Amino acid sequence: MSEKPSDDSSSASGLPDDVWEQFIRDTERDIRSSAPKEPSARARMVTERLREQDARGEQPPGWRTGPEWQGTNGRAARRRKLWAALGVTVAAAVVLVALKPSSLPGDPFGTGGPQAAEASPLPDETAAPTAAPGASDPETPTLDRPFAGSPALRWADGEAGIVLPEAKPVGAVSAGRVEEALKLTKKLLVGANLDPKALRGARPAAALSVLDPKQPGLLDDLDTGLRSPSREHDPVTLFSRFDPDEVRPVGDVIKTRGRMTFKKGTQGGVAVRADYTFVYPVVRADGPPEVTRTIVRRILDVELADPARYKVTPGRVLLVEYDQEIGNSACDVHDGYLHPGFSSSPSEGPDPSGPATDPYDRSRDIDHDDGGACGRVTRT
Repeated sequence: MSEKPSDDSSSASGLPDDVWEQFIRDTERDIRSSAPKEPSARARMVTERLREQDARGEQPPGWRTGPEWQGTNGRAARRRKLWAALGVTVAAAVVLVALKPSSLPGDPFGTGGPQAAEASPLPDETAAPTAAPGASDPETPTLDRPFAGSPALRWADGEAGIVLPEAKPVGAVSAGRVEEALKLTKKLLVGANLDPKALRGARPAAALSVLDPKQPGLLDDLDTGLRSPSREHDPVTLFSRFDPDEVRPVGDVIKTRGRMTFKKGTQGGVAVRADYTFVYPVVRADGPPEVTRTIVRRILDVELADPARYKVTPGRVLLVEYDQEIGNSACDVHDGYLHPGFSSSPSEGPDPSGPATDPYDRSRDIDHDDGGACGRVTRT
């Protein structure tokens, strides 16, 4: 510890006592901060783990290249436009720890890696996107991370992705009626695409309960498809359904993204358009735990008509039109279920012959100009 200077030295230096004492304290603090520090237990653990992996000739997780994607056929659109997913090779990525410290086991530097993306969800979609999502990291989906390598990784989970716009009056239709129409449309979407029982092949009762039984032929056609599926009456044109004997869901999360708009209807009410994409991760019901994904985009036009002017059921909507595109499901299989393809086995149905399409691209309209050809998707 330095001593306080004498009066002579203080006078010679011209420094007041309080300034000198502050200088002494700052000097001692700097000396202590520059002294060597004992490595933390976390740092010692990481260093030892890396040393052991290097001795075994191993590389840290995150440096391995994923396998080739093998898609399968897929179906799209009410007008029978079909897709199939072909293989999209995952590019090798050799990453140095100096450039991507998150490759270290346990991510000791807290840089995040794929988990960081999961922690930063995309904002709600309030307008039509202007381009397809960018390329994702070349990661293989797993049981723990079924959306790895997919743009849907940052999408909302399930119902949270169906965000209703603010209800406002439309002409003579009150904001309350508009809000009712929006809520009924959401109920239809949830019941048709997110209900766990309906996804496993049960009757989509919640979705059907929203549709007006007075709409000519609609419920009869849907019931025919659910009871006896065929090319002309295939329930997957409106409902997402998987054969429980073939596949089972991975976890309880379905990724959802889209938007809802409304305007004045043609039958004295309010017309609502819903445009949403749902991403379903699944594995085989019996077999290796290989994860694949089916991507379904649906566009619904419904109307809540004026019951004072038209013969409609209060609290039900008219289904004016519905389109869909389905990526990674077998073409020309009309048994009422979606049939995802896996990279380790060939797909059902015919080989794809139509154009390639990105199923995550929500910036484009659903295309009906390919003559119903079974196309392919560029990624799943």
